[in-house]
Amino acid sequence: MKKVKLPAADRLRKNPETRNRVAGLGLALMASCLLAASTVAITPGATAPAGPAKKPLYGVNLAGAAFAPEKLPGKMGTDYIYPDRAIADLFVTQGFDTVRLPILWERIQPEPFKPLSKQEMEWVDGSIKDLDGFKTILIDVHNYARYRGKRLDQTPDGGAMLADLWTRLAEHYKASPKIAFGVMNEPFDIDSRAWRKLADQSVAAIRKTGATNLLLIPGTRWTGAHSWMEGGDGSNAAAFADFKDPGNNFMFEFHQYLDPDSSGTQDKCLDAEAGSRRLEDATQWLREHKARGLLGEFGGTSSPVCLKALENMMAYLDANTDVWAGWTYWAAGAWWGGYPMSIQPGNDGRQKPQMEVLQRHMQR
Repeated sequence: MKKVKLPAADRLRKNPETRNRVAGLGLALMASCLLAASTVAITPGATAPAGPAKKPLYGVNLAGAAFAPEKLPGKMGTDYIYPDRAIADLFVTQGFDTVRLPILWERIQPEPFKPLSKQEMEWVDGSIKDLDGFKTILIDVHNYARYRGKRLDQTPDGGAMLADLWTRLAEHYKASPKIAFGVMNEPFDIDSRAWRKLADQSVAAIRKTGATNLLLIPGTRWTGAHSWMEGGDGSNAAAFADFKDPGNNFMFEFHQYLDPDSSGTQDKCLDAEAGSRRLEDATQWLREHKARGLLGEFGGTSSPVCLKALENMMAYLDANTDVWAGWTYWAAGAWWGGYPMSIQPGNDGRQKPQMEVLQRHMQR
């Protein structure tokens, strides 16, 4: 299989190797060894903020099922893992009501246009059952607009492939309104207009099944909030200005990190105001288009500047809940080891400093 050659910026935060290789390693060692591969307000009309803002969604990414994408299908429990109840309860008891569950397309559907893997879906369903303490479970297809390393816009019938996947997933989960559908994680190196066409096909396919579940719609350029307006007519802002969901139950998904290049791979943050500043353009765009957004990935290390930047970002989201419906922090899970942005409690059970910041901004 040809591997997806993601920029170094994305390798660290997205694709740690197996637990025994990662545990205890620091940032520098992890960066050298990791391979390439980042809810339900269920009422219709959630896209049009009107009247008092609803309570935001407070979430976390419990990563693990999309690990080791270079190993297909890989061995569950060795190369990748799904979060279980013990992991979930750590965050449910801390007040989190939303979880983002990254999964790998090639594992749940080994061949395009063919049935979903019975074994893999049993593991997915088992994990979802263990996550039932959360009010919202966001299924995230963590594939960067690619299948087996090839971009969907460069693949014959790439749009139909993704639509077929989502048809099958929607049929499987449409009776579960607490499950939301993240159409695709972080498309990149793909024209925004081309990505819009692909996304439209999947949205239409999902709604054709009768599913009313919440949809999360990303842009290209890693769906960065800071880059949403970049590119003129080729920007995400232009491509999705007239986006329509036949089910009228969607949010735009944005990601935003706090380090100098917004990649989420550096152990430093740009400055204490980076969070609010990088969200401003997307906030204005959402407001102008009467739409709502979810900050699906964000994070920083426990350095003093990063903690201030995280506090600044959380305060900004609190002040703009008319358009920001909530957030899911990146990341947590059993296999993160020494990953510096993780909020998974250590072996001593102590909370990470980032968790303290997040909890200050969670309404009880």
